[in-house]
Amino acid sequence: MSTSHGPGPAQADPDRIDPALWRMAFTIIVGTLAVVFDSTIVTVALNDLAKAFHAPLATIQWVSTAYLLALFVTIPIAGWAQSRLGGKRLWIAALGLFLLGSVLCAVAWNATSLIAFRAVQGVGGGVMMPLMATLVMQAAKGRNIGKIMATVTLPTALGPILGPVLGGAILSLADWRWIFLVNIPFCVVGGWLAWRNLPDDRPASDRPRARLDVVGLLLLSPGVAAVVYGLSRVEGSTGGFASAEVLVPLVGGLALVGGFTAWALTRTSGALVNLRLFRHRALASASALGFLSGATLYGAMLLLPLYFQQVRGQDALGAGMLLIPQGIGALIARTRAGHYTDQLGPRWVAFAGFALATAGTVPFAFATADTSKVLLMAALVVRGIGVATAVVPLTGAAFFGLGHRDIPDASIISRVAQQVGGSVGTAVLAVILQHTTGGARTQSAMADGFDDAFWWSVAFTTVAVPLCLLLPGRPKPPAPADTTESEAVART
Repeated sequence: MSTSHGPGPAQADPDRIDPALWRMAFTIIVGTLAVVFDSTIVTVALNDLAKAFHAPLATIQWVSTAYLLALFVTIPIAGWAQSRLGGKRLWIAALGLFLLGSVLCAVAWNATSLIAFRAVQGVGGGVMMPLMATLVMQAAKGRNIGKIMATVTLPTALGPILGPVLGGAILSLADWRWIFLVNIPFCVVGGWLAWRNLPDDRPASDRPRARLDVVGLLLLSPGVAAVVYGLSRVEGSTGGFASAEVLVPLVGGLALVGGFTAWALTRTSGALVNLRLFRHRALASASALGFLSGATLYGAMLLLPLYFQQVRGQDALGAGMLLIPQGIGALIARTRAGHYTDQLGPRWVAFAGFALATAGTVPFAFATADTSKVLLMAALVVRGIGVATAVVPLTGAAFFGLGHRDIPDASIISRVAQQVGGSVGTAVLAVILQHTTGGARTQSAMADGFDDAFWWSVAFTTVAVPLCLLLPGRPKPPAPADTTESEAVART
């Protein structure tokens, strides 16, 4: 009789989650906090870094861009690397690499070295982001998905909201090096917890080794990275999407992704990412909505702090503090969102979430330079509740009905969809904001320009609302843990 290597949810009460699974979730959260907060903290530190290294802002922007490109180059290989090393060893290795990159960034001596060391961080983060969902979903075995994902994805939801606040506080109290040194405790504690709590799932020595799809890697990784790079250049270009610095990498990247699609669909097995999983409606609809949620979350996070800074006269820390209500709303909603996802299914929970996110964004589309901050902060609470309520069921829905072996590929697909959606949303709203506020000479005109941009953000979330109806409905109760697979099939 075989024994399970992971924390199995085999209890008499199917709604009770195995304490070992909670320990795994907590372990993954600690490690993920370093990755999620680091990327948002660095964003608010770019001006300080430019001054510290006496470098132009266009050069320092590569501190963020290099990290993002390394992240996207690495994400597609997470599934293959897990099959070769096992999830535990891969997680510890990736966390160790991120720790190394953080230490190197803290001792960087010029802009070039900092950019290179940020790429080291990005490689570690690119493995960790899809792997965190894979490890937990494989251990959960289809039970209590909503509750578990509400917990594990907490750093991802709060990072863009609380990261700027933490970054502003660090920069106001300490040297810029501390924005990287702050990662060390998370990495060290996270690595120790992983060594203790993650199951030893290394592949058996007599098991055939998975081969790396080299052709797929050469197509997909640079393709996705080029798309993201092109989108990242939109904000700083004068011609928007029509400029060569945007159009060339964007078109080239899309061509490479198209080439990978053709390559992967012609292979019966062994593709870098199994795109045939898109036949699974739950994954396809969750990925599409994940794209829109990325645009909703990250795109609006471009507008919100800029509105408080450029229209309301706040500094970076003040703008970050005003965004705290959105984080409070997200915290309020996540536990209940997970509970209702398990009880009602992802469909109606995501529907309600996107509807609330829309309602919480609309007040900003009417805001002026004198609109009550209390009203706007109340709207942010509603928006935070909506975004969290939408993201939790989407994360779990991507894995509904999938087998253990398909979960790594599904995790990569859903992660790329959300991250690319965030890049698209940020790029589109940046162009719109440049167009609507470019000629503004007064605070009133500036506020009108932001109103137009916020209406586009409202449109992103509105489009997602009816698409939620494609998600799975009420989940079927899982077979008892002590029931064999054949007996479970016989009962259906």
